[in-house]
Amino acid sequence: MTSRGMREIDAPILRLEGVSKTFNGQTGAVEALQPVHLDVRAGEFVCLLGPSGCGKSTLLNLIAGLDGPTTGKVFTNGRPVNGPGPDRALIFQDGALFPWLDVRANVEFGLRQAGLAKAERRRRAQRWIDAVHLTGFERSFVHELSGGMRQRVAIARALAIDPAILLMDEPFGALDAMTRDLMHRELESIWEATHKTVLFVTHNVREAVALGDRVLVFAPRPGRIVAEFRIGLPRPRSLEDHALVDQARQITAVLREVGAGAPVNDWGSQSRQAGLTR
Repeated sequence: MTSRGMREIDAPILRLEGVSKTFNGQTGAVEALQPVHLDVRAGEFVCLLGPSGCGKSTLLNLIAGLDGPTTGKVFTNGRPVNGPGPDRALIFQDGALFPWLDVRANVEFGLRQAGLAKAERRRRAQRWIDAVHLTGFERSFVHELSGGMRQRVAIARALAIDPAILLMDEPFGALDAMTRDLMHRELESIWEATHKTVLFVTHNVREAVALGDRVLVFAPRPGRIVAEFRIGLPRPRSLEDHALVDQARQITAVLREVGAGAPVNDWGSQSRQAGLTR
């Protein structure tokens, strides 16, 4: 057990003020995300949970600066987000590695783009290669790595540029159960050591409860946040812990009811009555 989840968290590092997104489709405007108001404090691990097509990844892209909101503003450390920046790093489900580069060159890529000297690039890259337990694989290429190893490379590449915020879009969704459990433990260990702020997109309820300080539940069509659960379970957490399973069951019930068309406005009060939102 650690005191990490119980410590006082600093002022908001990320603020979303009425952020929404509407796309122009072939049949007309498609409202992908209704206005979101959200504060995330430095060092928090926040999971965005919901079914495919509910706006989770859209929201992550807006925070990353890869797309602009239709309404509202995204702020990091009080400054408006107008595009990608070194304070945010996005990790995709497939890792988005460069297959023509080896592990070391992939991890060094952002550092090279930033103009760092070769010796400093090598030093920083090796630090994170070691941290994700890929020592000895520096000269390996993507096709020579397992799925879990590829995601470790993606995490190392993101951390090498020292972002304040890690944005993770279902990074373990394609992994087998045993590898995913291992990656949970490794990610939590890195988070404990670095105090990064993490926004983690998933559709796996137990994964969200295992990793998050908070779980934000999304409903689909149009995407919107319908409930917030604060997770006070001690760390490290196991997917088989009875308390974790019980909390996941409560969140699953919310997802099922929302999916069945329950009124959105009911969920805030139900979450508070369950003692999960404060």
